[in-house]
Amino acid sequence: MVSWHEMIARLGRWFSVAVGNFLYATGFLLNIGRQSLPFVRHRGVARRVLVMQILFTAVEAMGIISLISVGLGAVIVVQGLSILPKFGQGKLIYTILTIVITRELGPLLTAFVIIARSATAIATELGNMVVSHEIEAYRSVGIDPISYLAVPRFLGVTISSVLLTIYFNFFGLFGSYVVTQFIKPIQLQEYFQNLLASMTVIDVVSSLVKGFVFGAIISFSAIYQGLKVRVSTTEIPQVAIRAVSQSFALCILADAIITLVYYL
Repeated sequence: MVSWHEMIARLGRWFSVAVGNFLYATGFLLNIGRQSLPFVRHRGVARRVLVMQILFTAVEAMGIISLISVGLGAVIVVQGLSILPKFGQGKLIYTILTIVITRELGPLLTAFVIIARSATAIATELGNMVVSHEIEAYRSVGIDPISYLAVPRFLGVTISSVLLTIYFNFFGLFGSYVVTQFIKPIQLQEYFQNLLASMTVIDVVSSLVKGFVFGAIISFSAIYQGLKVRVSTTEIPQVAIRAVSQSFALCILADAIITLVYYL
């Protein structure tokens, strides 16, 4: 039977490790942020890594983002136009579209797609670089791996998250209009006038803020977990899973906080 003293000792050790990890992660994030500011002066490899990261995260994900956004808009329109007119609230569909797509599910579903594709890829790639001693090779020739490996991936995923969020919103709202033509045809001008009338600046700002925050969370989690690999290739799948689970949890938490701030 475990004594109270041993339980308290274990709890103290766990708390000490948790605080140490938190402080280390905070310092690591601040280091990435500090080196992100002068990144515009970088040339060569680091700039190419940034471009390739945006290409992989944003451009190559546009297909699945288009499918999800159009499908979401279609479901909202079909359900809304079949229920709301019965209560004399047909125009409420525009407010629902704005809230669900622009403010809430657009940024969150975009983040989930980026987590599934880019978070696993970054954590696996950096983990392999650690195991193959490429990180040590960078240090041996005087190259900071944070500047040339972490920062361009951090910026690439964050920029891509904002761009994909905008793309998701546009496609979701436009796709919902296409669906309305099969259910209840409406003029394009009337549709977008009602949509813009129900949309506020706060809705747009909230969507962009969430896209930025989610991108920063995903990229940092993937980089941080990828560089935690030590010596064995068996650690790589584990850090990839941790990067995904950590990104999911932090994005949902950040979404709840930003939404609460909006309503407060």
